[in-house]
Amino acid sequence: MSQYIDIISAMNKPAYTVCVAPMMDWTDRHCRYFLRLISKHTLLYTEMVVAEALLHADPDRFLAHDPAEAPLALQLGGSDPESLSRAAALGQQFGYDEINLNVGCPSDRVQSGRFGACLMDEPDLVADCVTAMRDTVSVPVTVKTRIGIDDRDDYKYLHDFVATVVDAGCKRFIVHARKAILKGLSPKQNREIPPLDYSMAARLKSDFGGLAIILNGGIKSIEDLTRHLDAFDGVMIGREAYSNPYLLAEVDQRIYKDASTTQSRFEILSAYETYVTKQLESGVPLNRMLRHVLGLFQGCQGARNWRRHLSENANLPGGSAALLQVAREFVQLA
Repeated sequence: MSQYIDIISAMNKPAYTVCVAPMMDWTDRHCRYFLRLISKHTLLYTEMVVAEALLHADPDRFLAHDPAEAPLALQLGGSDPESLSRAAALGQQFGYDEINLNVGCPSDRVQSGRFGACLMDEPDLVADCVTAMRDTVSVPVTVKTRIGIDDRDDYKYLHDFVATVVDAGCKRFIVHARKAILKGLSPKQNREIPPLDYSMAARLKSDFGGLAIILNGGIKSIEDLTRHLDAFDGVMIGREAYSNPYLLAEVDQRIYKDASTTQSRFEILSAYETYVTKQLESGVPLNRMLRHVLGLFQGCQGARNWRRHLSENANLPGGSAALLQVAREFVQLA
């Protein structure tokens, strides 16, 4: 194992111990701006951007973001080293702080494009992709992976995959601690089936010494975060950050020990209203922005009425950011 330790040092520990997962159709630029109002320290990820699509379109369409979203990572999907290299270069040019390769998505559409979780079966190709990107950019290149696919779910399979990619210079892995079922399950089912196995990720951390391992999967509370940070270098929150985004305020306070910039839910709402007004002037549809705030009052009295009022009115003609202030009247904070 010394061959791996030699290329990894304590300096490779991640600067961001908590991050929000890349989620298709969810973590767009409006969502990320909203989440950044809640947390100043959490690392945010884009939705997966397909490298080939990026290279054949206006880069602004995929990569434009508000500087306020930083720190921000770009997740790329693909399997062609040259295309990923060029896409990564664009990502760095647009100011992203990390380039991440998707080796975890189980959807049929992704498999047909020869990327996502199916790439676990091609570790040498993943290594070539990582090398090509690292040769092009100076920001960290990371990999997000599952612990296995289909019936290839023993620890040796995972270990050998990681070892090959580590040899290419990858020093940080985000490990979704659930194997992907590529045959017979939908992407939604793959978020719940089969059970999580944190012990597989823990064995990686033990066997690869200073390699930074970020745990992903089933993390829903500050207590979960604290417990897992005892064993791992970082934690990635998925759907809970979307359905209960104010959890990230607690992350700043209790994980990063910084309450200086914490705002109340109503203060966050007022700041987002300003953002929404500006975006409406640029032609962004109201519903595209308001859908991200439905979970802001999760756990508060009136939260259901808040969600209902926004959902029923965000698509109506002539809507404005003032709808947020109208909807807040339904909410009572404890």
